[in-house]
Formats: sequence, structure tokens, C-alpha cells
Amino acid sequence: MTEYKNPFSDKKHYHEHAEWIDEHLDKFFDENLITVFHEIPTLDLHLDVYFIKPENAQFNILLTSGMSTLKMNVSEQAENPTKLEFAELMMLIPKEIEFEQVYSGENKNDWIISILKQTAKFPHFYDTWIGIGHTIQAKEDMTPYSNETEFVGALILPSVTFGKDFTEIKKDGRKINIYNVLPLYKNEMEYKIENGYNKLLNLLIKSNGKEVLDLNRKNLIPKKSFWNKIIGN
Repeated sequence: MTEYKNPFSDKKHYHEHAEWIDEHLDKFFDENLITVFHEIPTLDLHLDVYFIKPENAQFNILLTSGMSTLKMNVSEQAENPTKLEFAELMMLIPKEIEFEQVYSGENKNDWIISILKQTAKFPHFYDTWIGIGHTIQAKEDMTPYSNETEFVGALILPSVTFGKDFTEIKKDGRKINIYNVLPLYKNEMEYKIENGYNKLLNLLIKSNGKEVLDLNRKNLIPKKSFWNKIIGN
């Protein structure tokens, strides 16, 4: 039997970042408002997800912890690449969305957590990086994350709810960015790939899009517009 080797065993790990994130959250939330979905023991990248229930907010928060354990391979063409090497992801979700006590990936709403976990691991498995404006597909053939949703990918955005005091963790000369994740429909992904981030962002702004996850969000790209394009109208 071939012994499985951790694909990241040769890379430098920044395990202290998990402690930094924990300390960071303590500045904003009481401990009793936070639970953690722990990663089932894995031989690659350990990634937990915090579930935070702020008392005076109309939303709850899912936040990864573990993505920043490894440094991303940021393009040299990016502005200030050393400030983009570490990141974690969050999603604001409606108060009514609940989860089972243990994340298995198979419970009704687990696909929401899976979006974060899958997106957070992507840059490390493919030796690349993700930042604001990047999109990640759930699967190569653009099928949805699960049978519970029509979302097929995710867009990385800056938070409009929280300021830099929350979305940037700075310590010992390092910076961990916390990005927001917006799930996308198939033709929104296709539109972004063809037209770029700014044009998709403009559509989101025009639609008065909210940062909090909307399970029934109206598609930014009406199907009619695709049909008109095909027939040349």
C-alpha cells in the first residue's frame, strides 16, 4: 500500500495564526457567542470554521481558520504582494440558518460551510492565490455545490459591513486579510469570466446586492439577455 504524503509537508506552516485569529475575535465577540466546526482529522490542510452569533446584528458569521496557515503564491504582478500572502474567508448568513452540531458535509446547510472550506483550500492545492475580484468554481464543469442550491462558484469581495479593524489582522510584520465570499450562479460566473470583475461588481451594485447570504437571491444576469445574445438581438 502506498503511503499518503501530506502535499504541504515541505512548506512552512504558520500555526500561530490560528491563535492570532482567536485573539482577534475575542476583541469583538464574547466567547459564548462563538462555536467552532472542527476539521475532521485530515492529512492535508487543517481548516476549522468559526460560527459566530452576534447579539446585536441581523446576521451570523462563518469565518475560516486555517487558510492562513500556509502562505499563498501571490503573483508578482499584484500590488504589494507580501500584503496579500495570508487570508481567511467569511460569509455573513441569515439568523435563521442553523447547522448540525458536527459538520459532515452532508447535512442540509453544510454546503454553505463547504463553500468556505473548498475556496480556502483552493489556492494551496493549486499553488496560486486568491484575492478581491477572484472567482472559484465549485467544480470544473460548473455544477452546483450541492443539490440544495444552484450556486456554482464564489466571488471574493471586500466586506462592506466591517471595517479594516476587523478585516485585517496585523502582527509581527504580517497581515492576514479577511475577505467576504459571495456565491454565484452559473451565468454570473460566465459573465465575470468574459467581462471581468468590475462589470460584475457594477451589476451587483445596481441590484443593491447585500453582503448577507440570500438563498433566493435574484440572478444578476437574466436568462433573456443570454438568449438575445445568441440570436443576435
